[in-house]
Parts: sequence; C-alpha cells; structure tokens
Amino acid sequence: MTLQGWFLILLFVGILLALTKPIGLWLHALYEGRRTPLHMVLGPVERGFYRLSGIDPDAEQGWRRYAIHMLLFNVALLILTYAVLRLQGVLPGNPQGLAGLSPDLAFNTAVSFTTNTNWQSYGGESTMSNLSQMLGLTIHNFLSAATGIALAFALFRGFARRSAATIGNFWADVTRVTLYLLLPICIVYTLFLIASGVPQTMAGAVDVNTLEGARQSILLGPVASQEAIKMLGTNGGGFFNANSAHPFENPTALTNLVQMLSIFLIGFGLTWTFGKAVGNTRQGWAILSAMVILFLAGVTVTYWQEAAGNPILHQLGVAGGNMEGKEVRFGIAASALFSVVTTAASCGAVNSMHDSFTALGGMIPLFNIQLGEVVIGGVGAGIYGFLLFAILAVFVAGLMVGRTPEYVGKKIESREVKLAVLAIAVLPLVILGLTSLSSVLQQGLAGPLNKGPHGFSEILYAFTSAVGNNGSAFAGLTANTPYYNGLLGVAMWFGRFFVIVPMLAIAGSLAAKKYTPESAGSFPTTGGLWVGLLVGIVLILGGLTFLPSLALGPIADHLAMIRGQLF
Repeated sequence: MTLQGWFLILLFVGILLALTKPIGLWLHALYEGRRTPLHMVLGPVERGFYRLSGIDPDAEQGWRRYAIHMLLFNVALLILTYAVLRLQGVLPGNPQGLAGLSPDLAFNTAVSFTTNTNWQSYGGESTMSNLSQMLGLTIHNFLSAATGIALAFALFRGFARRSAATIGNFWADVTRVTLYLLLPICIVYTLFLIASGVPQTMAGAVDVNTLEGARQSILLGPVASQEAIKMLGTNGGGFFNANSAHPFENPTALTNLVQMLSIFLIGFGLTWTFGKAVGNTRQGWAILSAMVILFLAGVTVTYWQEAAGNPILHQLGVAGGNMEGKEVRFGIAASALFSVVTTAASCGAVNSMHDSFTALGGMIPLFNIQLGEVVIGGVGAGIYGFLLFAILAVFVAGLMVGRTPEYVGKKIESREVKLAVLAIAVLPLVILGLTSLSSVLQQGLAGPLNKGPHGFSEILYAFTSAVGNNGSAFAGLTANTPYYNGLLGVAMWFGRFFVIVPMLAIAGSLAAKKYTPESAGSFPTTGGLWVGLLVGIVLILGGLTFLPSLALGPIADHLAMIRGQLF
C-alpha cells in the first residue's frame, strides 16, 4: 500500500461528501414535485408525455396500485427488449450483420437489463448491434435506474406522511427523475467522455494497419452515451466485453475517477434527501455514516490484500502486489477501489477482473453484494434496502429498552418487521438454494473453469451477483448456456421484485400511521450508538447467513494460497 493509493481513496470519499447535500437538494425537489431551473426547457416535454399517455401526475396511488403499475411497466419493457434482441438480425442499425440472440440468451439479457442487474453472458461488441445497444439496453439503463429512485421516493413518503392512503404517483416519479436528473447529467457526462477519447459513432468498425504491418478491424459504436448512464444509473453493462477495463470505455485515470464518483453520486445524495423528507437531515447523515464505515472497511481489506500480492508468486521469488487481471494505467489502488465501489453499489462495471484477485481481495466484492447491496447500493435500491435493515435495527433497540420501537416518528410494529424480514430473506434463500443446486447438477458443474474452492466461488459469485442485481462476475464461469441463462434470469427477477413489493407494502403501512413525537424513552437514531447498531445489524443479518459459503469458497482459496497450492 502507498500514500498515493490512500490519497486517491480519501480524495474519492471527500469529493462525494462535498456533493452529498447539493445532489440531495436536487433530488428532494424532484421528490416533492417542485419546479427546478430545468422546468423552463423540459417542462413542456414532461407535460407532453402525460398528455400522450393519458396520465394525471397529480393522481396519487396507494402502495398496491403503485406496485402494479411498476410491475406492468417493467414486464412491458422486458418483452420489448426480448423482441429487439431476437429480431436483431433483421432490424436496422446492424453494420456488422450480427444475428439475433438465442432464446435463452435473449431472455437472460432482457431480464438482466430490466432489473438493473446488467449481467452479461456475452461479449457486447461481438453480439449486440448498435440498435440493440441503444434501444434494447441503454433505454433500460435510464428507466431501471429511474424506477429504483422512484421506489425510494415512495418509501420516503411512507415515513414522512401522516395518516395517508397514498405514496405518490409512479409515472410522475419515473418521468421527473429521467427528465430532470438522469438525462441532463448524462448529456454533460457523455460530452466529457467523448472529449476524453471514448467513441460515439454509428459506425461498426474502422480498419487500421498495426505497427507490425497487419490489418486490424477496431470495433466502434455509440459507446460514450451508454457509458454515462451505465455508471450514473449503477447499471454496469459494458458496450465491450472487457467493460471499463477497455480503453474505449475508460481511457484515462481521470475518467476512471469520474466513473467511480458517478456510481456513488446519487446514492450519497439520497441519504440526505431521506433526512430532509422526514424533517431531520441528521437521520440521513447517520445512515450515510454507517454506509461509509462499511465501505471503507471493505476498501481497506481489498487494497491490503491486493497490495500484499500472491504468496505463491512470492515463494517463486516474484515480489510485489497482485497485478494479475489489472490494467497498468490504473494500478492496484484504483483497481481495488473500483472493485469495492462497483459491488458496494449495484453497478457491476469492472476495470479489473475480480476472478484474478487474491482470495480475500475477491471475497470483499462478493461479500458486499451478499450484504444486500446496501453499502451505498444501487440508485434508490441502496437506500430503501438499508432502511429495511434500519427497521429491524430499531426493532432490536425497542426490545432492549422495553418499549414499542419507533423510527423517525413512526411506530414499527409486527407487520413492518415481518415484511422487512421477508424482503431481506429473499437474498440468502435464493442465492444459497441455487448455488447448492448448481454445485451438484452436471449442468451447473460444467460452468466453472476452475475446480475446488475457486470453482465453487465462481458459481457462488454468479448467483450472488444475479440475486443482488449487481452484474459483475468471476469471469471463470462459462455462463452462456441454457442452464445458467435460464436460472440466472429467474434469480435476477426474484432479487429485484421480491424485495420491492414487500418494501412498498411497508411504505403503505407507514404512510397510514400517525406521527409519534420523540420522548425521553425513545431510542435515539442519529448518534454514534445508532450508527454502530446499524453496522452491526447489516453485518449480522447480511453476513452471518453466508459464512458457510464463504468458508467453502474464498477462505478455502486463501488457505490454499498460503500453503503454496495453485487453484
């Protein structure tokens, strides 16, 4: 580890903390439906959408109606994307003449981008046409991200409203987030990437002569526009197979820093928005403090392990850190930081190969996802996932002080606790169940390229990534098979919507409750004790469930490494 590496990490966190309140203020304006400076330009566009679709943005919805509209919207997008991918070979915008995707791969990809997972069982540049990238995938990058933020707004209203029967309007929330937040930032972001050397063209490829005198075809496409929303919306699906390790997606150290910042930007801001929505910004800072503690702990372990290097190579006389699977232009610190950022959020973009990390270095990205993608988390999904843990934390605190638990003025009763447990239990049940199944079936065992603990880790990481809606992978798993495409697609759907529906039910239940003022007997939810309890609950509920699987995978790998054994 170096001072330069730690400076990068501290600079990264410092910039985000400075931007938390400004982005939180903008998000709060959208949460309340207030005018922004952009309404002068985009207001007519918003009203035009409502007129064309027959939507009244002022018509509030109860949680059931909100959930039904959200589900129907996502099902319609899934069907559209599946059709585009299957018909790719006969559609325009296909300069390379690529064929349509197989049914299982099209299903997996359509579910993946609908759920904001962006898992890729294919190489983007050799599988997807320009039209498929733009219409089939990039549209999801915007709308799945907007859906996540809209859902966070719905839960905020549940906590903030008193004796209310509604939690907002899904269509209005999604439209405003897309028009006034995601699109404007991405336009500027795209221009920055183009200026930095990222391609933005409808051309399929350019032929060049290499230094050796050979003729090479270099693939191009509308990369910058997809890259911007890929990072800002914590999507992660790369235009190229190498993702953000590819120089056409992430060419410089500056673009690398900006990409990492953009992954966390909205997640940081939403914590402040929550505090503002419930009338106490200290509540938001307390949640952010717990998130940052978990994040810095993960970065420390990953950076330490990658900088220490591989003991097997040290025994062979090769000193230094672990540079396997990493780009020289980024180095160990920036690669370790990126890996923790992308898995602490539900992004899944990578600038290095997680499968090539040391055993414990690769364990942290895996563990981040297994915590429930709540260490900052995806846009919207992170904060509403963390609030589910907060409900359980305040329930535990209420048991300790011997009174009905309360959180930001709302009594937390058995209904909310049961729903929170139901939402949180989806991850361990589906991850461990499908990993176990794939570890004994021949179709599952045919996937990993490595045997033993590391091969198990590849299977475990795949289902962890799918259920956690992350999308990154231990690249040693051959996932483009009917078995994995189908099962991972089901896992992604469960991981997204079987958490959302109980969460919306909690929002509806809380909105109907009266406000309960704090009293001398109330458990404080803004100080250091509360932050420590939050961290502990996340680690216990999100972590202990996975200790058996971690022992079989990364920890067994680590023991093999220090004994000088190869995978």
